[in-house]
Amino acid sequence: MNVTEGEYRAFRERGGVVDLAPRVKLLFKGADRVRYLNGQVTANIASAKSPAVLPACVTTAKGKLCADVFVSIGPSGILVDADPAVADTLPPRLERYIIADDVTMEDATESIAIVHIAGVKSDDLPEEIRAALLPVNRFGVPGFDFSPPSREDLPPVWEKITARLPVLSEPLLELIRIEHGVPRWGRELDGNTLPHEAGLDRTHVDFHKGCYIGQEVISRLRSVGHVNRDIRGFISPDGMPLTAAARIFSADNPARDLGRLTSTAFSFALDRPIALGYLRRDAAGGDLLAAAPDAPDAPVRITLHPLPFVP
Repeated sequence: MNVTEGEYRAFRERGGVVDLAPRVKLLFKGADRVRYLNGQVTANIASAKSPAVLPACVTTAKGKLCADVFVSIGPSGILVDADPAVADTLPPRLERYIIADDVTMEDATESIAIVHIAGVKSDDLPEEIRAALLPVNRFGVPGFDFSPPSREDLPPVWEKITARLPVLSEPLLELIRIEHGVPRWGRELDGNTLPHEAGLDRTHVDFHKGCYIGQEVISRLRSVGHVNRDIRGFISPDGMPLTAAARIFSADNPARDLGRLTSTAFSFALDRPIALGYLRRDAAGGDLLAAAPDAPDAPVRITLHPLPFVP
């Protein structure tokens, strides 16, 4: 399914809504839930005021990603939601360190609904849900999360919301998050990624909080170290299509790998193919080329573009 220009323009003018049903949702309860989760994620759960939604990382002791998550802090529980690709790995990772803590973890993927509304002012939404809206930026565009008491309570509210706003398709959401430089699990993010490489240190990490798993490495990278690659934005100046997994190299030294494209899309705002990818920090200036795995002898010229691609 491709994104049409009309669908894209409708979002830019009116915003939109998406049901985040596929995301894995883990509900934590118990007297120690705040203290416990504060030791598991990079955001400062302990200092957050309820209700709130915070972006965070779950990392290994070596500072590498287990998942990028959103943490919804409520009066009686804390909900952690993540990409469905980590449905089999994130629950055991977060449960592993529950030993003598007064904490329970429940898989609430099917029972709890999260509706995300992007690019809309709260005054433009049905009055009965305004008090329950929580500000959060999931796709690079300011928005709100709304959760009804249960998934069974969603249909009538969903009908009222979608009467005012278009439903955002998966391809459109991909375009939006690529245009805004937002990394995604399975594309820019995996178990070998450091938060700093993907720019998550700027949005998902609190460097002033107490100890959590992976903190030593993550703090060291900020204070005295550096990463060997960074997420960057690329554009096809000649309008040639770009391919995910394409190898990046320079015209001066085609044998040396400089990085990979990870996500591609056609930007209607720029009228050009665009891509996210990783580029070595020591990549010299000059013309860059990207060669798709199935067309190594037909590289496409690419140029760096600041992120986000669009405001």
